[in-house]
Amino acid sequence: MTATHEPGGKTLGVIGLGSMGFGAAVSALRRGVPTWGLDTRAEARSRFEAEGGRGTDSLAELGSCCDTVVVLVVNAAQTEEVLFGADGQGGLAAAMRPGSVIVASATVDPTLPPAWESRLAERGLWLIDGPVSGGAKKAADGQMTVMASGRPEAFAAAGQLLEAIAGKVYRLGDRAGIGSTVKMVNQHLAGVHIAAACEAMALGMRAGAEPRQLYEVICNSAGSSWMFQNRVPHILDGDYTPLSAVNIFIKDLGIVLDAARKLQFPLPLAAQAHQLYLATAAAGHGAEDDAAVIKFYATLAGIELPAAASGTEAAR
Repeated sequence: MTATHEPGGKTLGVIGLGSMGFGAAVSALRRGVPTWGLDTRAEARSRFEAEGGRGTDSLAELGSCCDTVVVLVVNAAQTEEVLFGADGQGGLAAAMRPGSVIVASATVDPTLPPAWESRLAERGLWLIDGPVSGGAKKAADGQMTVMASGRPEAFAAAGQLLEAIAGKVYRLGDRAGIGSTVKMVNQHLAGVHIAAACEAMALGMRAGAEPRQLYEVICNSAGSSWMFQNRVPHILDGDYTPLSAVNIFIKDLGIVLDAARKLQFPLPLAAQAHQLYLATAAAGHGAEDDAAVIKFYATLAGIELPAAASGTEAAR
């Protein structure tokens, strides 16, 4: 494919065409934004191209063709490699034109984005510290929440490209790091809520409540949460396909606990939830959906979980 820049308009790039990245990229296409997508998996690129996007596995090609690039990879290490290359001398920092914008959207230690911001500024590039939330469905609907912070010039250069992938863009401050701090708090709550939802459902099933009735009642009662409503259906369907894996919350709650330790701030609920994710992973479920925390309780208490549609046991 010949690398061309769209005249008369801004071009978006999305790195990482997973459940969130693919949804964000397709949402931008639907809103009329020329969009490139990069993924190491050929099937992900083909799927994106079938939606009308431009797929590539070349960081240099994408970087040279895009005004703003959203980096939706898994963690800080992958983000750094995308930004600066494996040797620290390449990546987007070497490929993008001065004045371009990079949006770092992975959940990371809030102390890292300020350092990235400084390094990119040396190349004439802007950084927006822009973690996202909302899950695969909201990403696909263009309704993600972006928790963004960065220099006013960075937001001015990005223009409306952030709005093309999101339902809400919160501008939280004029320096990188604030967005990641807010995302860290979000992940604290999300991790605790998922663990609590799994524990509560396991308790109800152990006591003899019918799972679907229990779910419906709680969804219409004061004990409900967004995570309860979103994750418990995975349990009811016996489907632990990882939309967000147990291992992700081992990482994210680890970030939360590390930050709290530096602040000498106690987080007993987050610490206990982190142990539940670790126990679930140790039992062999780390790569499964984070609702698989209930399998830890199922094994502990001999609870029979709902089976998958194929009839296979969900608890194993």
